[in-house]
Amino acid sequence: MEEEVRICDYCGRVLAEEEGTPVDDELLCDDCVEEHCVTCDHCGETIWEQNSVSDEDTCLCQDCFDAHYYRCESCGQIVPESIVCCHSDLPYCERCFDEFEDEIEEYGYKPTPIFYGNGKRYFGVELEVDEGGKDNDNAAALKNIANVHEENIYIKSDGSLEDGFEIVSHPMTLEYHTEEMNWKEVLREAVAMGYRSHQTSTCGLHVHVNRNAFGDNQAEQEDVISRILFFVEKHWNELFTFSRRSSYNMSRWSARFGFEKTGKQILEKAKSGCNGRYVAVNLNNYHTIEFRLFRGTLKYNTFIATLQMVNHICDAAISLSEEGIDAMSWSEFISSIEEPELIQYLKERRLYVNEYVMESEEM
Repeated sequence: MEEEVRICDYCGRVLAEEEGTPVDDELLCDDCVEEHCVTCDHCGETIWEQNSVSDEDTCLCQDCFDAHYYRCESCGQIVPESIVCCHSDLPYCERCFDEFEDEIEEYGYKPTPIFYGNGKRYFGVELEVDEGGKDNDNAAALKNIANVHEENIYIKSDGSLEDGFEIVSHPMTLEYHTEEMNWKEVLREAVAMGYRSHQTSTCGLHVHVNRNAFGDNQAEQEDVISRILFFVEKHWNELFTFSRRSSYNMSRWSARFGFEKTGKQILEKAKSGCNGRYVAVNLNNYHTIEFRLFRGTLKYNTFIATLQMVNHICDAAISLSEEGIDAMSWSEFISSIEEPELIQYLKERRLYVNEYVMESEEM
């Protein structure tokens, strides 16, 4: 019987008895394998060099690369999927990723506050935006607008948001918020990027006020804070309408304490409450109290009107006794309001002495 002759499919040389390596559907001699082929570092298969995916350190077949690896967008290094780093949805090696400045801080990030404006009362804003992406480039663009002259804002991640982040201002006087801080441009750009705040079920607008604006010591401060709580509970229906929140979201994110005969009783209830920070007025912060009633917004007039409303509530709590607040109707409270943004918004929400104007779309 005639012995079968095996031939290298690439060079045509007759193969020795133990020689021959299969590559795809072909059989190659050892010399051709050494000259034209490589071994996949992942699966060990011999492949044509021209069909491999490689860098200086790694050589892979196409199937293994597609299934288990990425190529760094910056330096081209092949990176295993187990250690790949992503920035703006693109893959990077760890070294190149470390060169990026992360524009979105972790949720627990708390820089040393910078106080802007001249006054005793400062307002710090936390504005949640969603649906536009937890995107470093977007965060950088918004910070570039807001921080063109001063470091006015920073941006944090927030686990309660589906695809967005939280815009946080340093403490500012109301005048600085309205006259110096370019909120209008920031909010407009956020909308243009696809972010929404009011038009979500996830976003709030939280306003912090410094406690030492209410008095020089803890007793004085708590006296005023008790009247703030009393005002909020007395005018809960009006403030609920003002907030734009649904009943479900209000109870979930900013629950009320419940009306009592005195502000001191409400304050004691607040201190012993089990809702943590998820209450209408959060007292858990050492240096501030936090108004959490309000639904988020990217509409400038509503945003400014919210700050103005918080300011008027603080004014009432400082200037009036508890008896004075108890005797004051909602109509009497708003009769002293002069800011056009707040008057406009109160009219839109049908909260201004039976006057109503057409409401433009909330964002």
